[in-house]
Amino acid sequence: MTGATQDMTTDAAPIARGQRGDNGAGTRERHSGNGSRAEARDEPERLARRLGWFSVGLGVAEIAAPRAVGRMIGIEDDARLHRTLMAFGARELVSGIGILSRPRSSVWLWARVAGDLMDLALLGSALRSDDSQRGRVAAAAAAVAGVTVLDVITGRELSRVAHRAGEEPGAIDVSKTITVNRTPEEVYGFWRDLQNLPQFMEHLESVQVLSDRRSRWKAKAPAGRSVEWEAEIIEDRPNELISWRVAEDADVTHSGTVRFTGAPGGRGTEIHVAFSYAPPGGALGSLVAKLFGQEPGQQVDSDLRRLKQVLETGEVVHSDASIHRGPHPARPSAELL
Repeated sequence: MTGATQDMTTDAAPIARGQRGDNGAGTRERHSGNGSRAEARDEPERLARRLGWFSVGLGVAEIAAPRAVGRMIGIEDDARLHRTLMAFGARELVSGIGILSRPRSSVWLWARVAGDLMDLALLGSALRSDDSQRGRVAAAAAAVAGVTVLDVITGRELSRVAHRAGEEPGAIDVSKTITVNRTPEEVYGFWRDLQNLPQFMEHLESVQVLSDRRSRWKAKAPAGRSVEWEAEIIEDRPNELISWRVAEDADVTHSGTVRFTGAPGGRGTEIHVAFSYAPPGGALGSLVAKLFGQEPGQQVDSDLRRLKQVLETGEVVHSDASIHRGPHPARPSAELL
């Protein structure tokens, strides 16, 4: 129930136990300190990142210098094979970016496995060719087979961790914090009136209240589309916390929590937002959203700055004097956050 309007979902627990760090965007991002869950992820996540960088490096080499790569692996100097290597390089580059953008997800690792099988098929064909240097081709095939084993092991481990945690495959987890110069009672009251949310959630078109706990949401989606769903509040502690989830039959999988706590030194209220979201189109949809500036973390940063302005000044103040395309919420000075 946040910039979720755009593409999101949550896990509330990390907020209370996380560690704080400035993300340089006027909000602070909390990273989960969720003990066993985080530890179980650490090793496969690290390996996934390494495999992602390997994919990016290999992809760039195959696209930029297919002839040199072909000579290195011992295949014949043939224009058609060079074009094939360039296509494989594009595939590696996309897979690598996908893995690096979602190192907790197994989706892109399994995409890499499919690509590895294509590579092995090409090398198998080269081994049967009289024009190839079979020793080099065999060595390249052995290297690809070894990487395939790593891809499979890492993909299985990430899938296992996600399954144990009850997570949606390809889900995005985001947690953000901002300080607002208003009391927790004021901030909670504004948020709890769900029809106020479109005032600061840029992608949210409307919220229709159906009952005390249920509401219907309509939001903008990538490529000029819109998406609607029903959500229900599953926990409501006045002036402290609101937790929600979408209805079971919704097209998007999304849940989250927003907490309201007094800021140190009586400086207002800290708003902690955490959510988890499985975007339409899965991991590919998530990657496209990131590439086009609609990634959930970016959206929530912007939404929270709008909320701060609405609560403190009564309106959203826009500025276009930055790297952002078009008007965006003006960012207050760092000392005010």
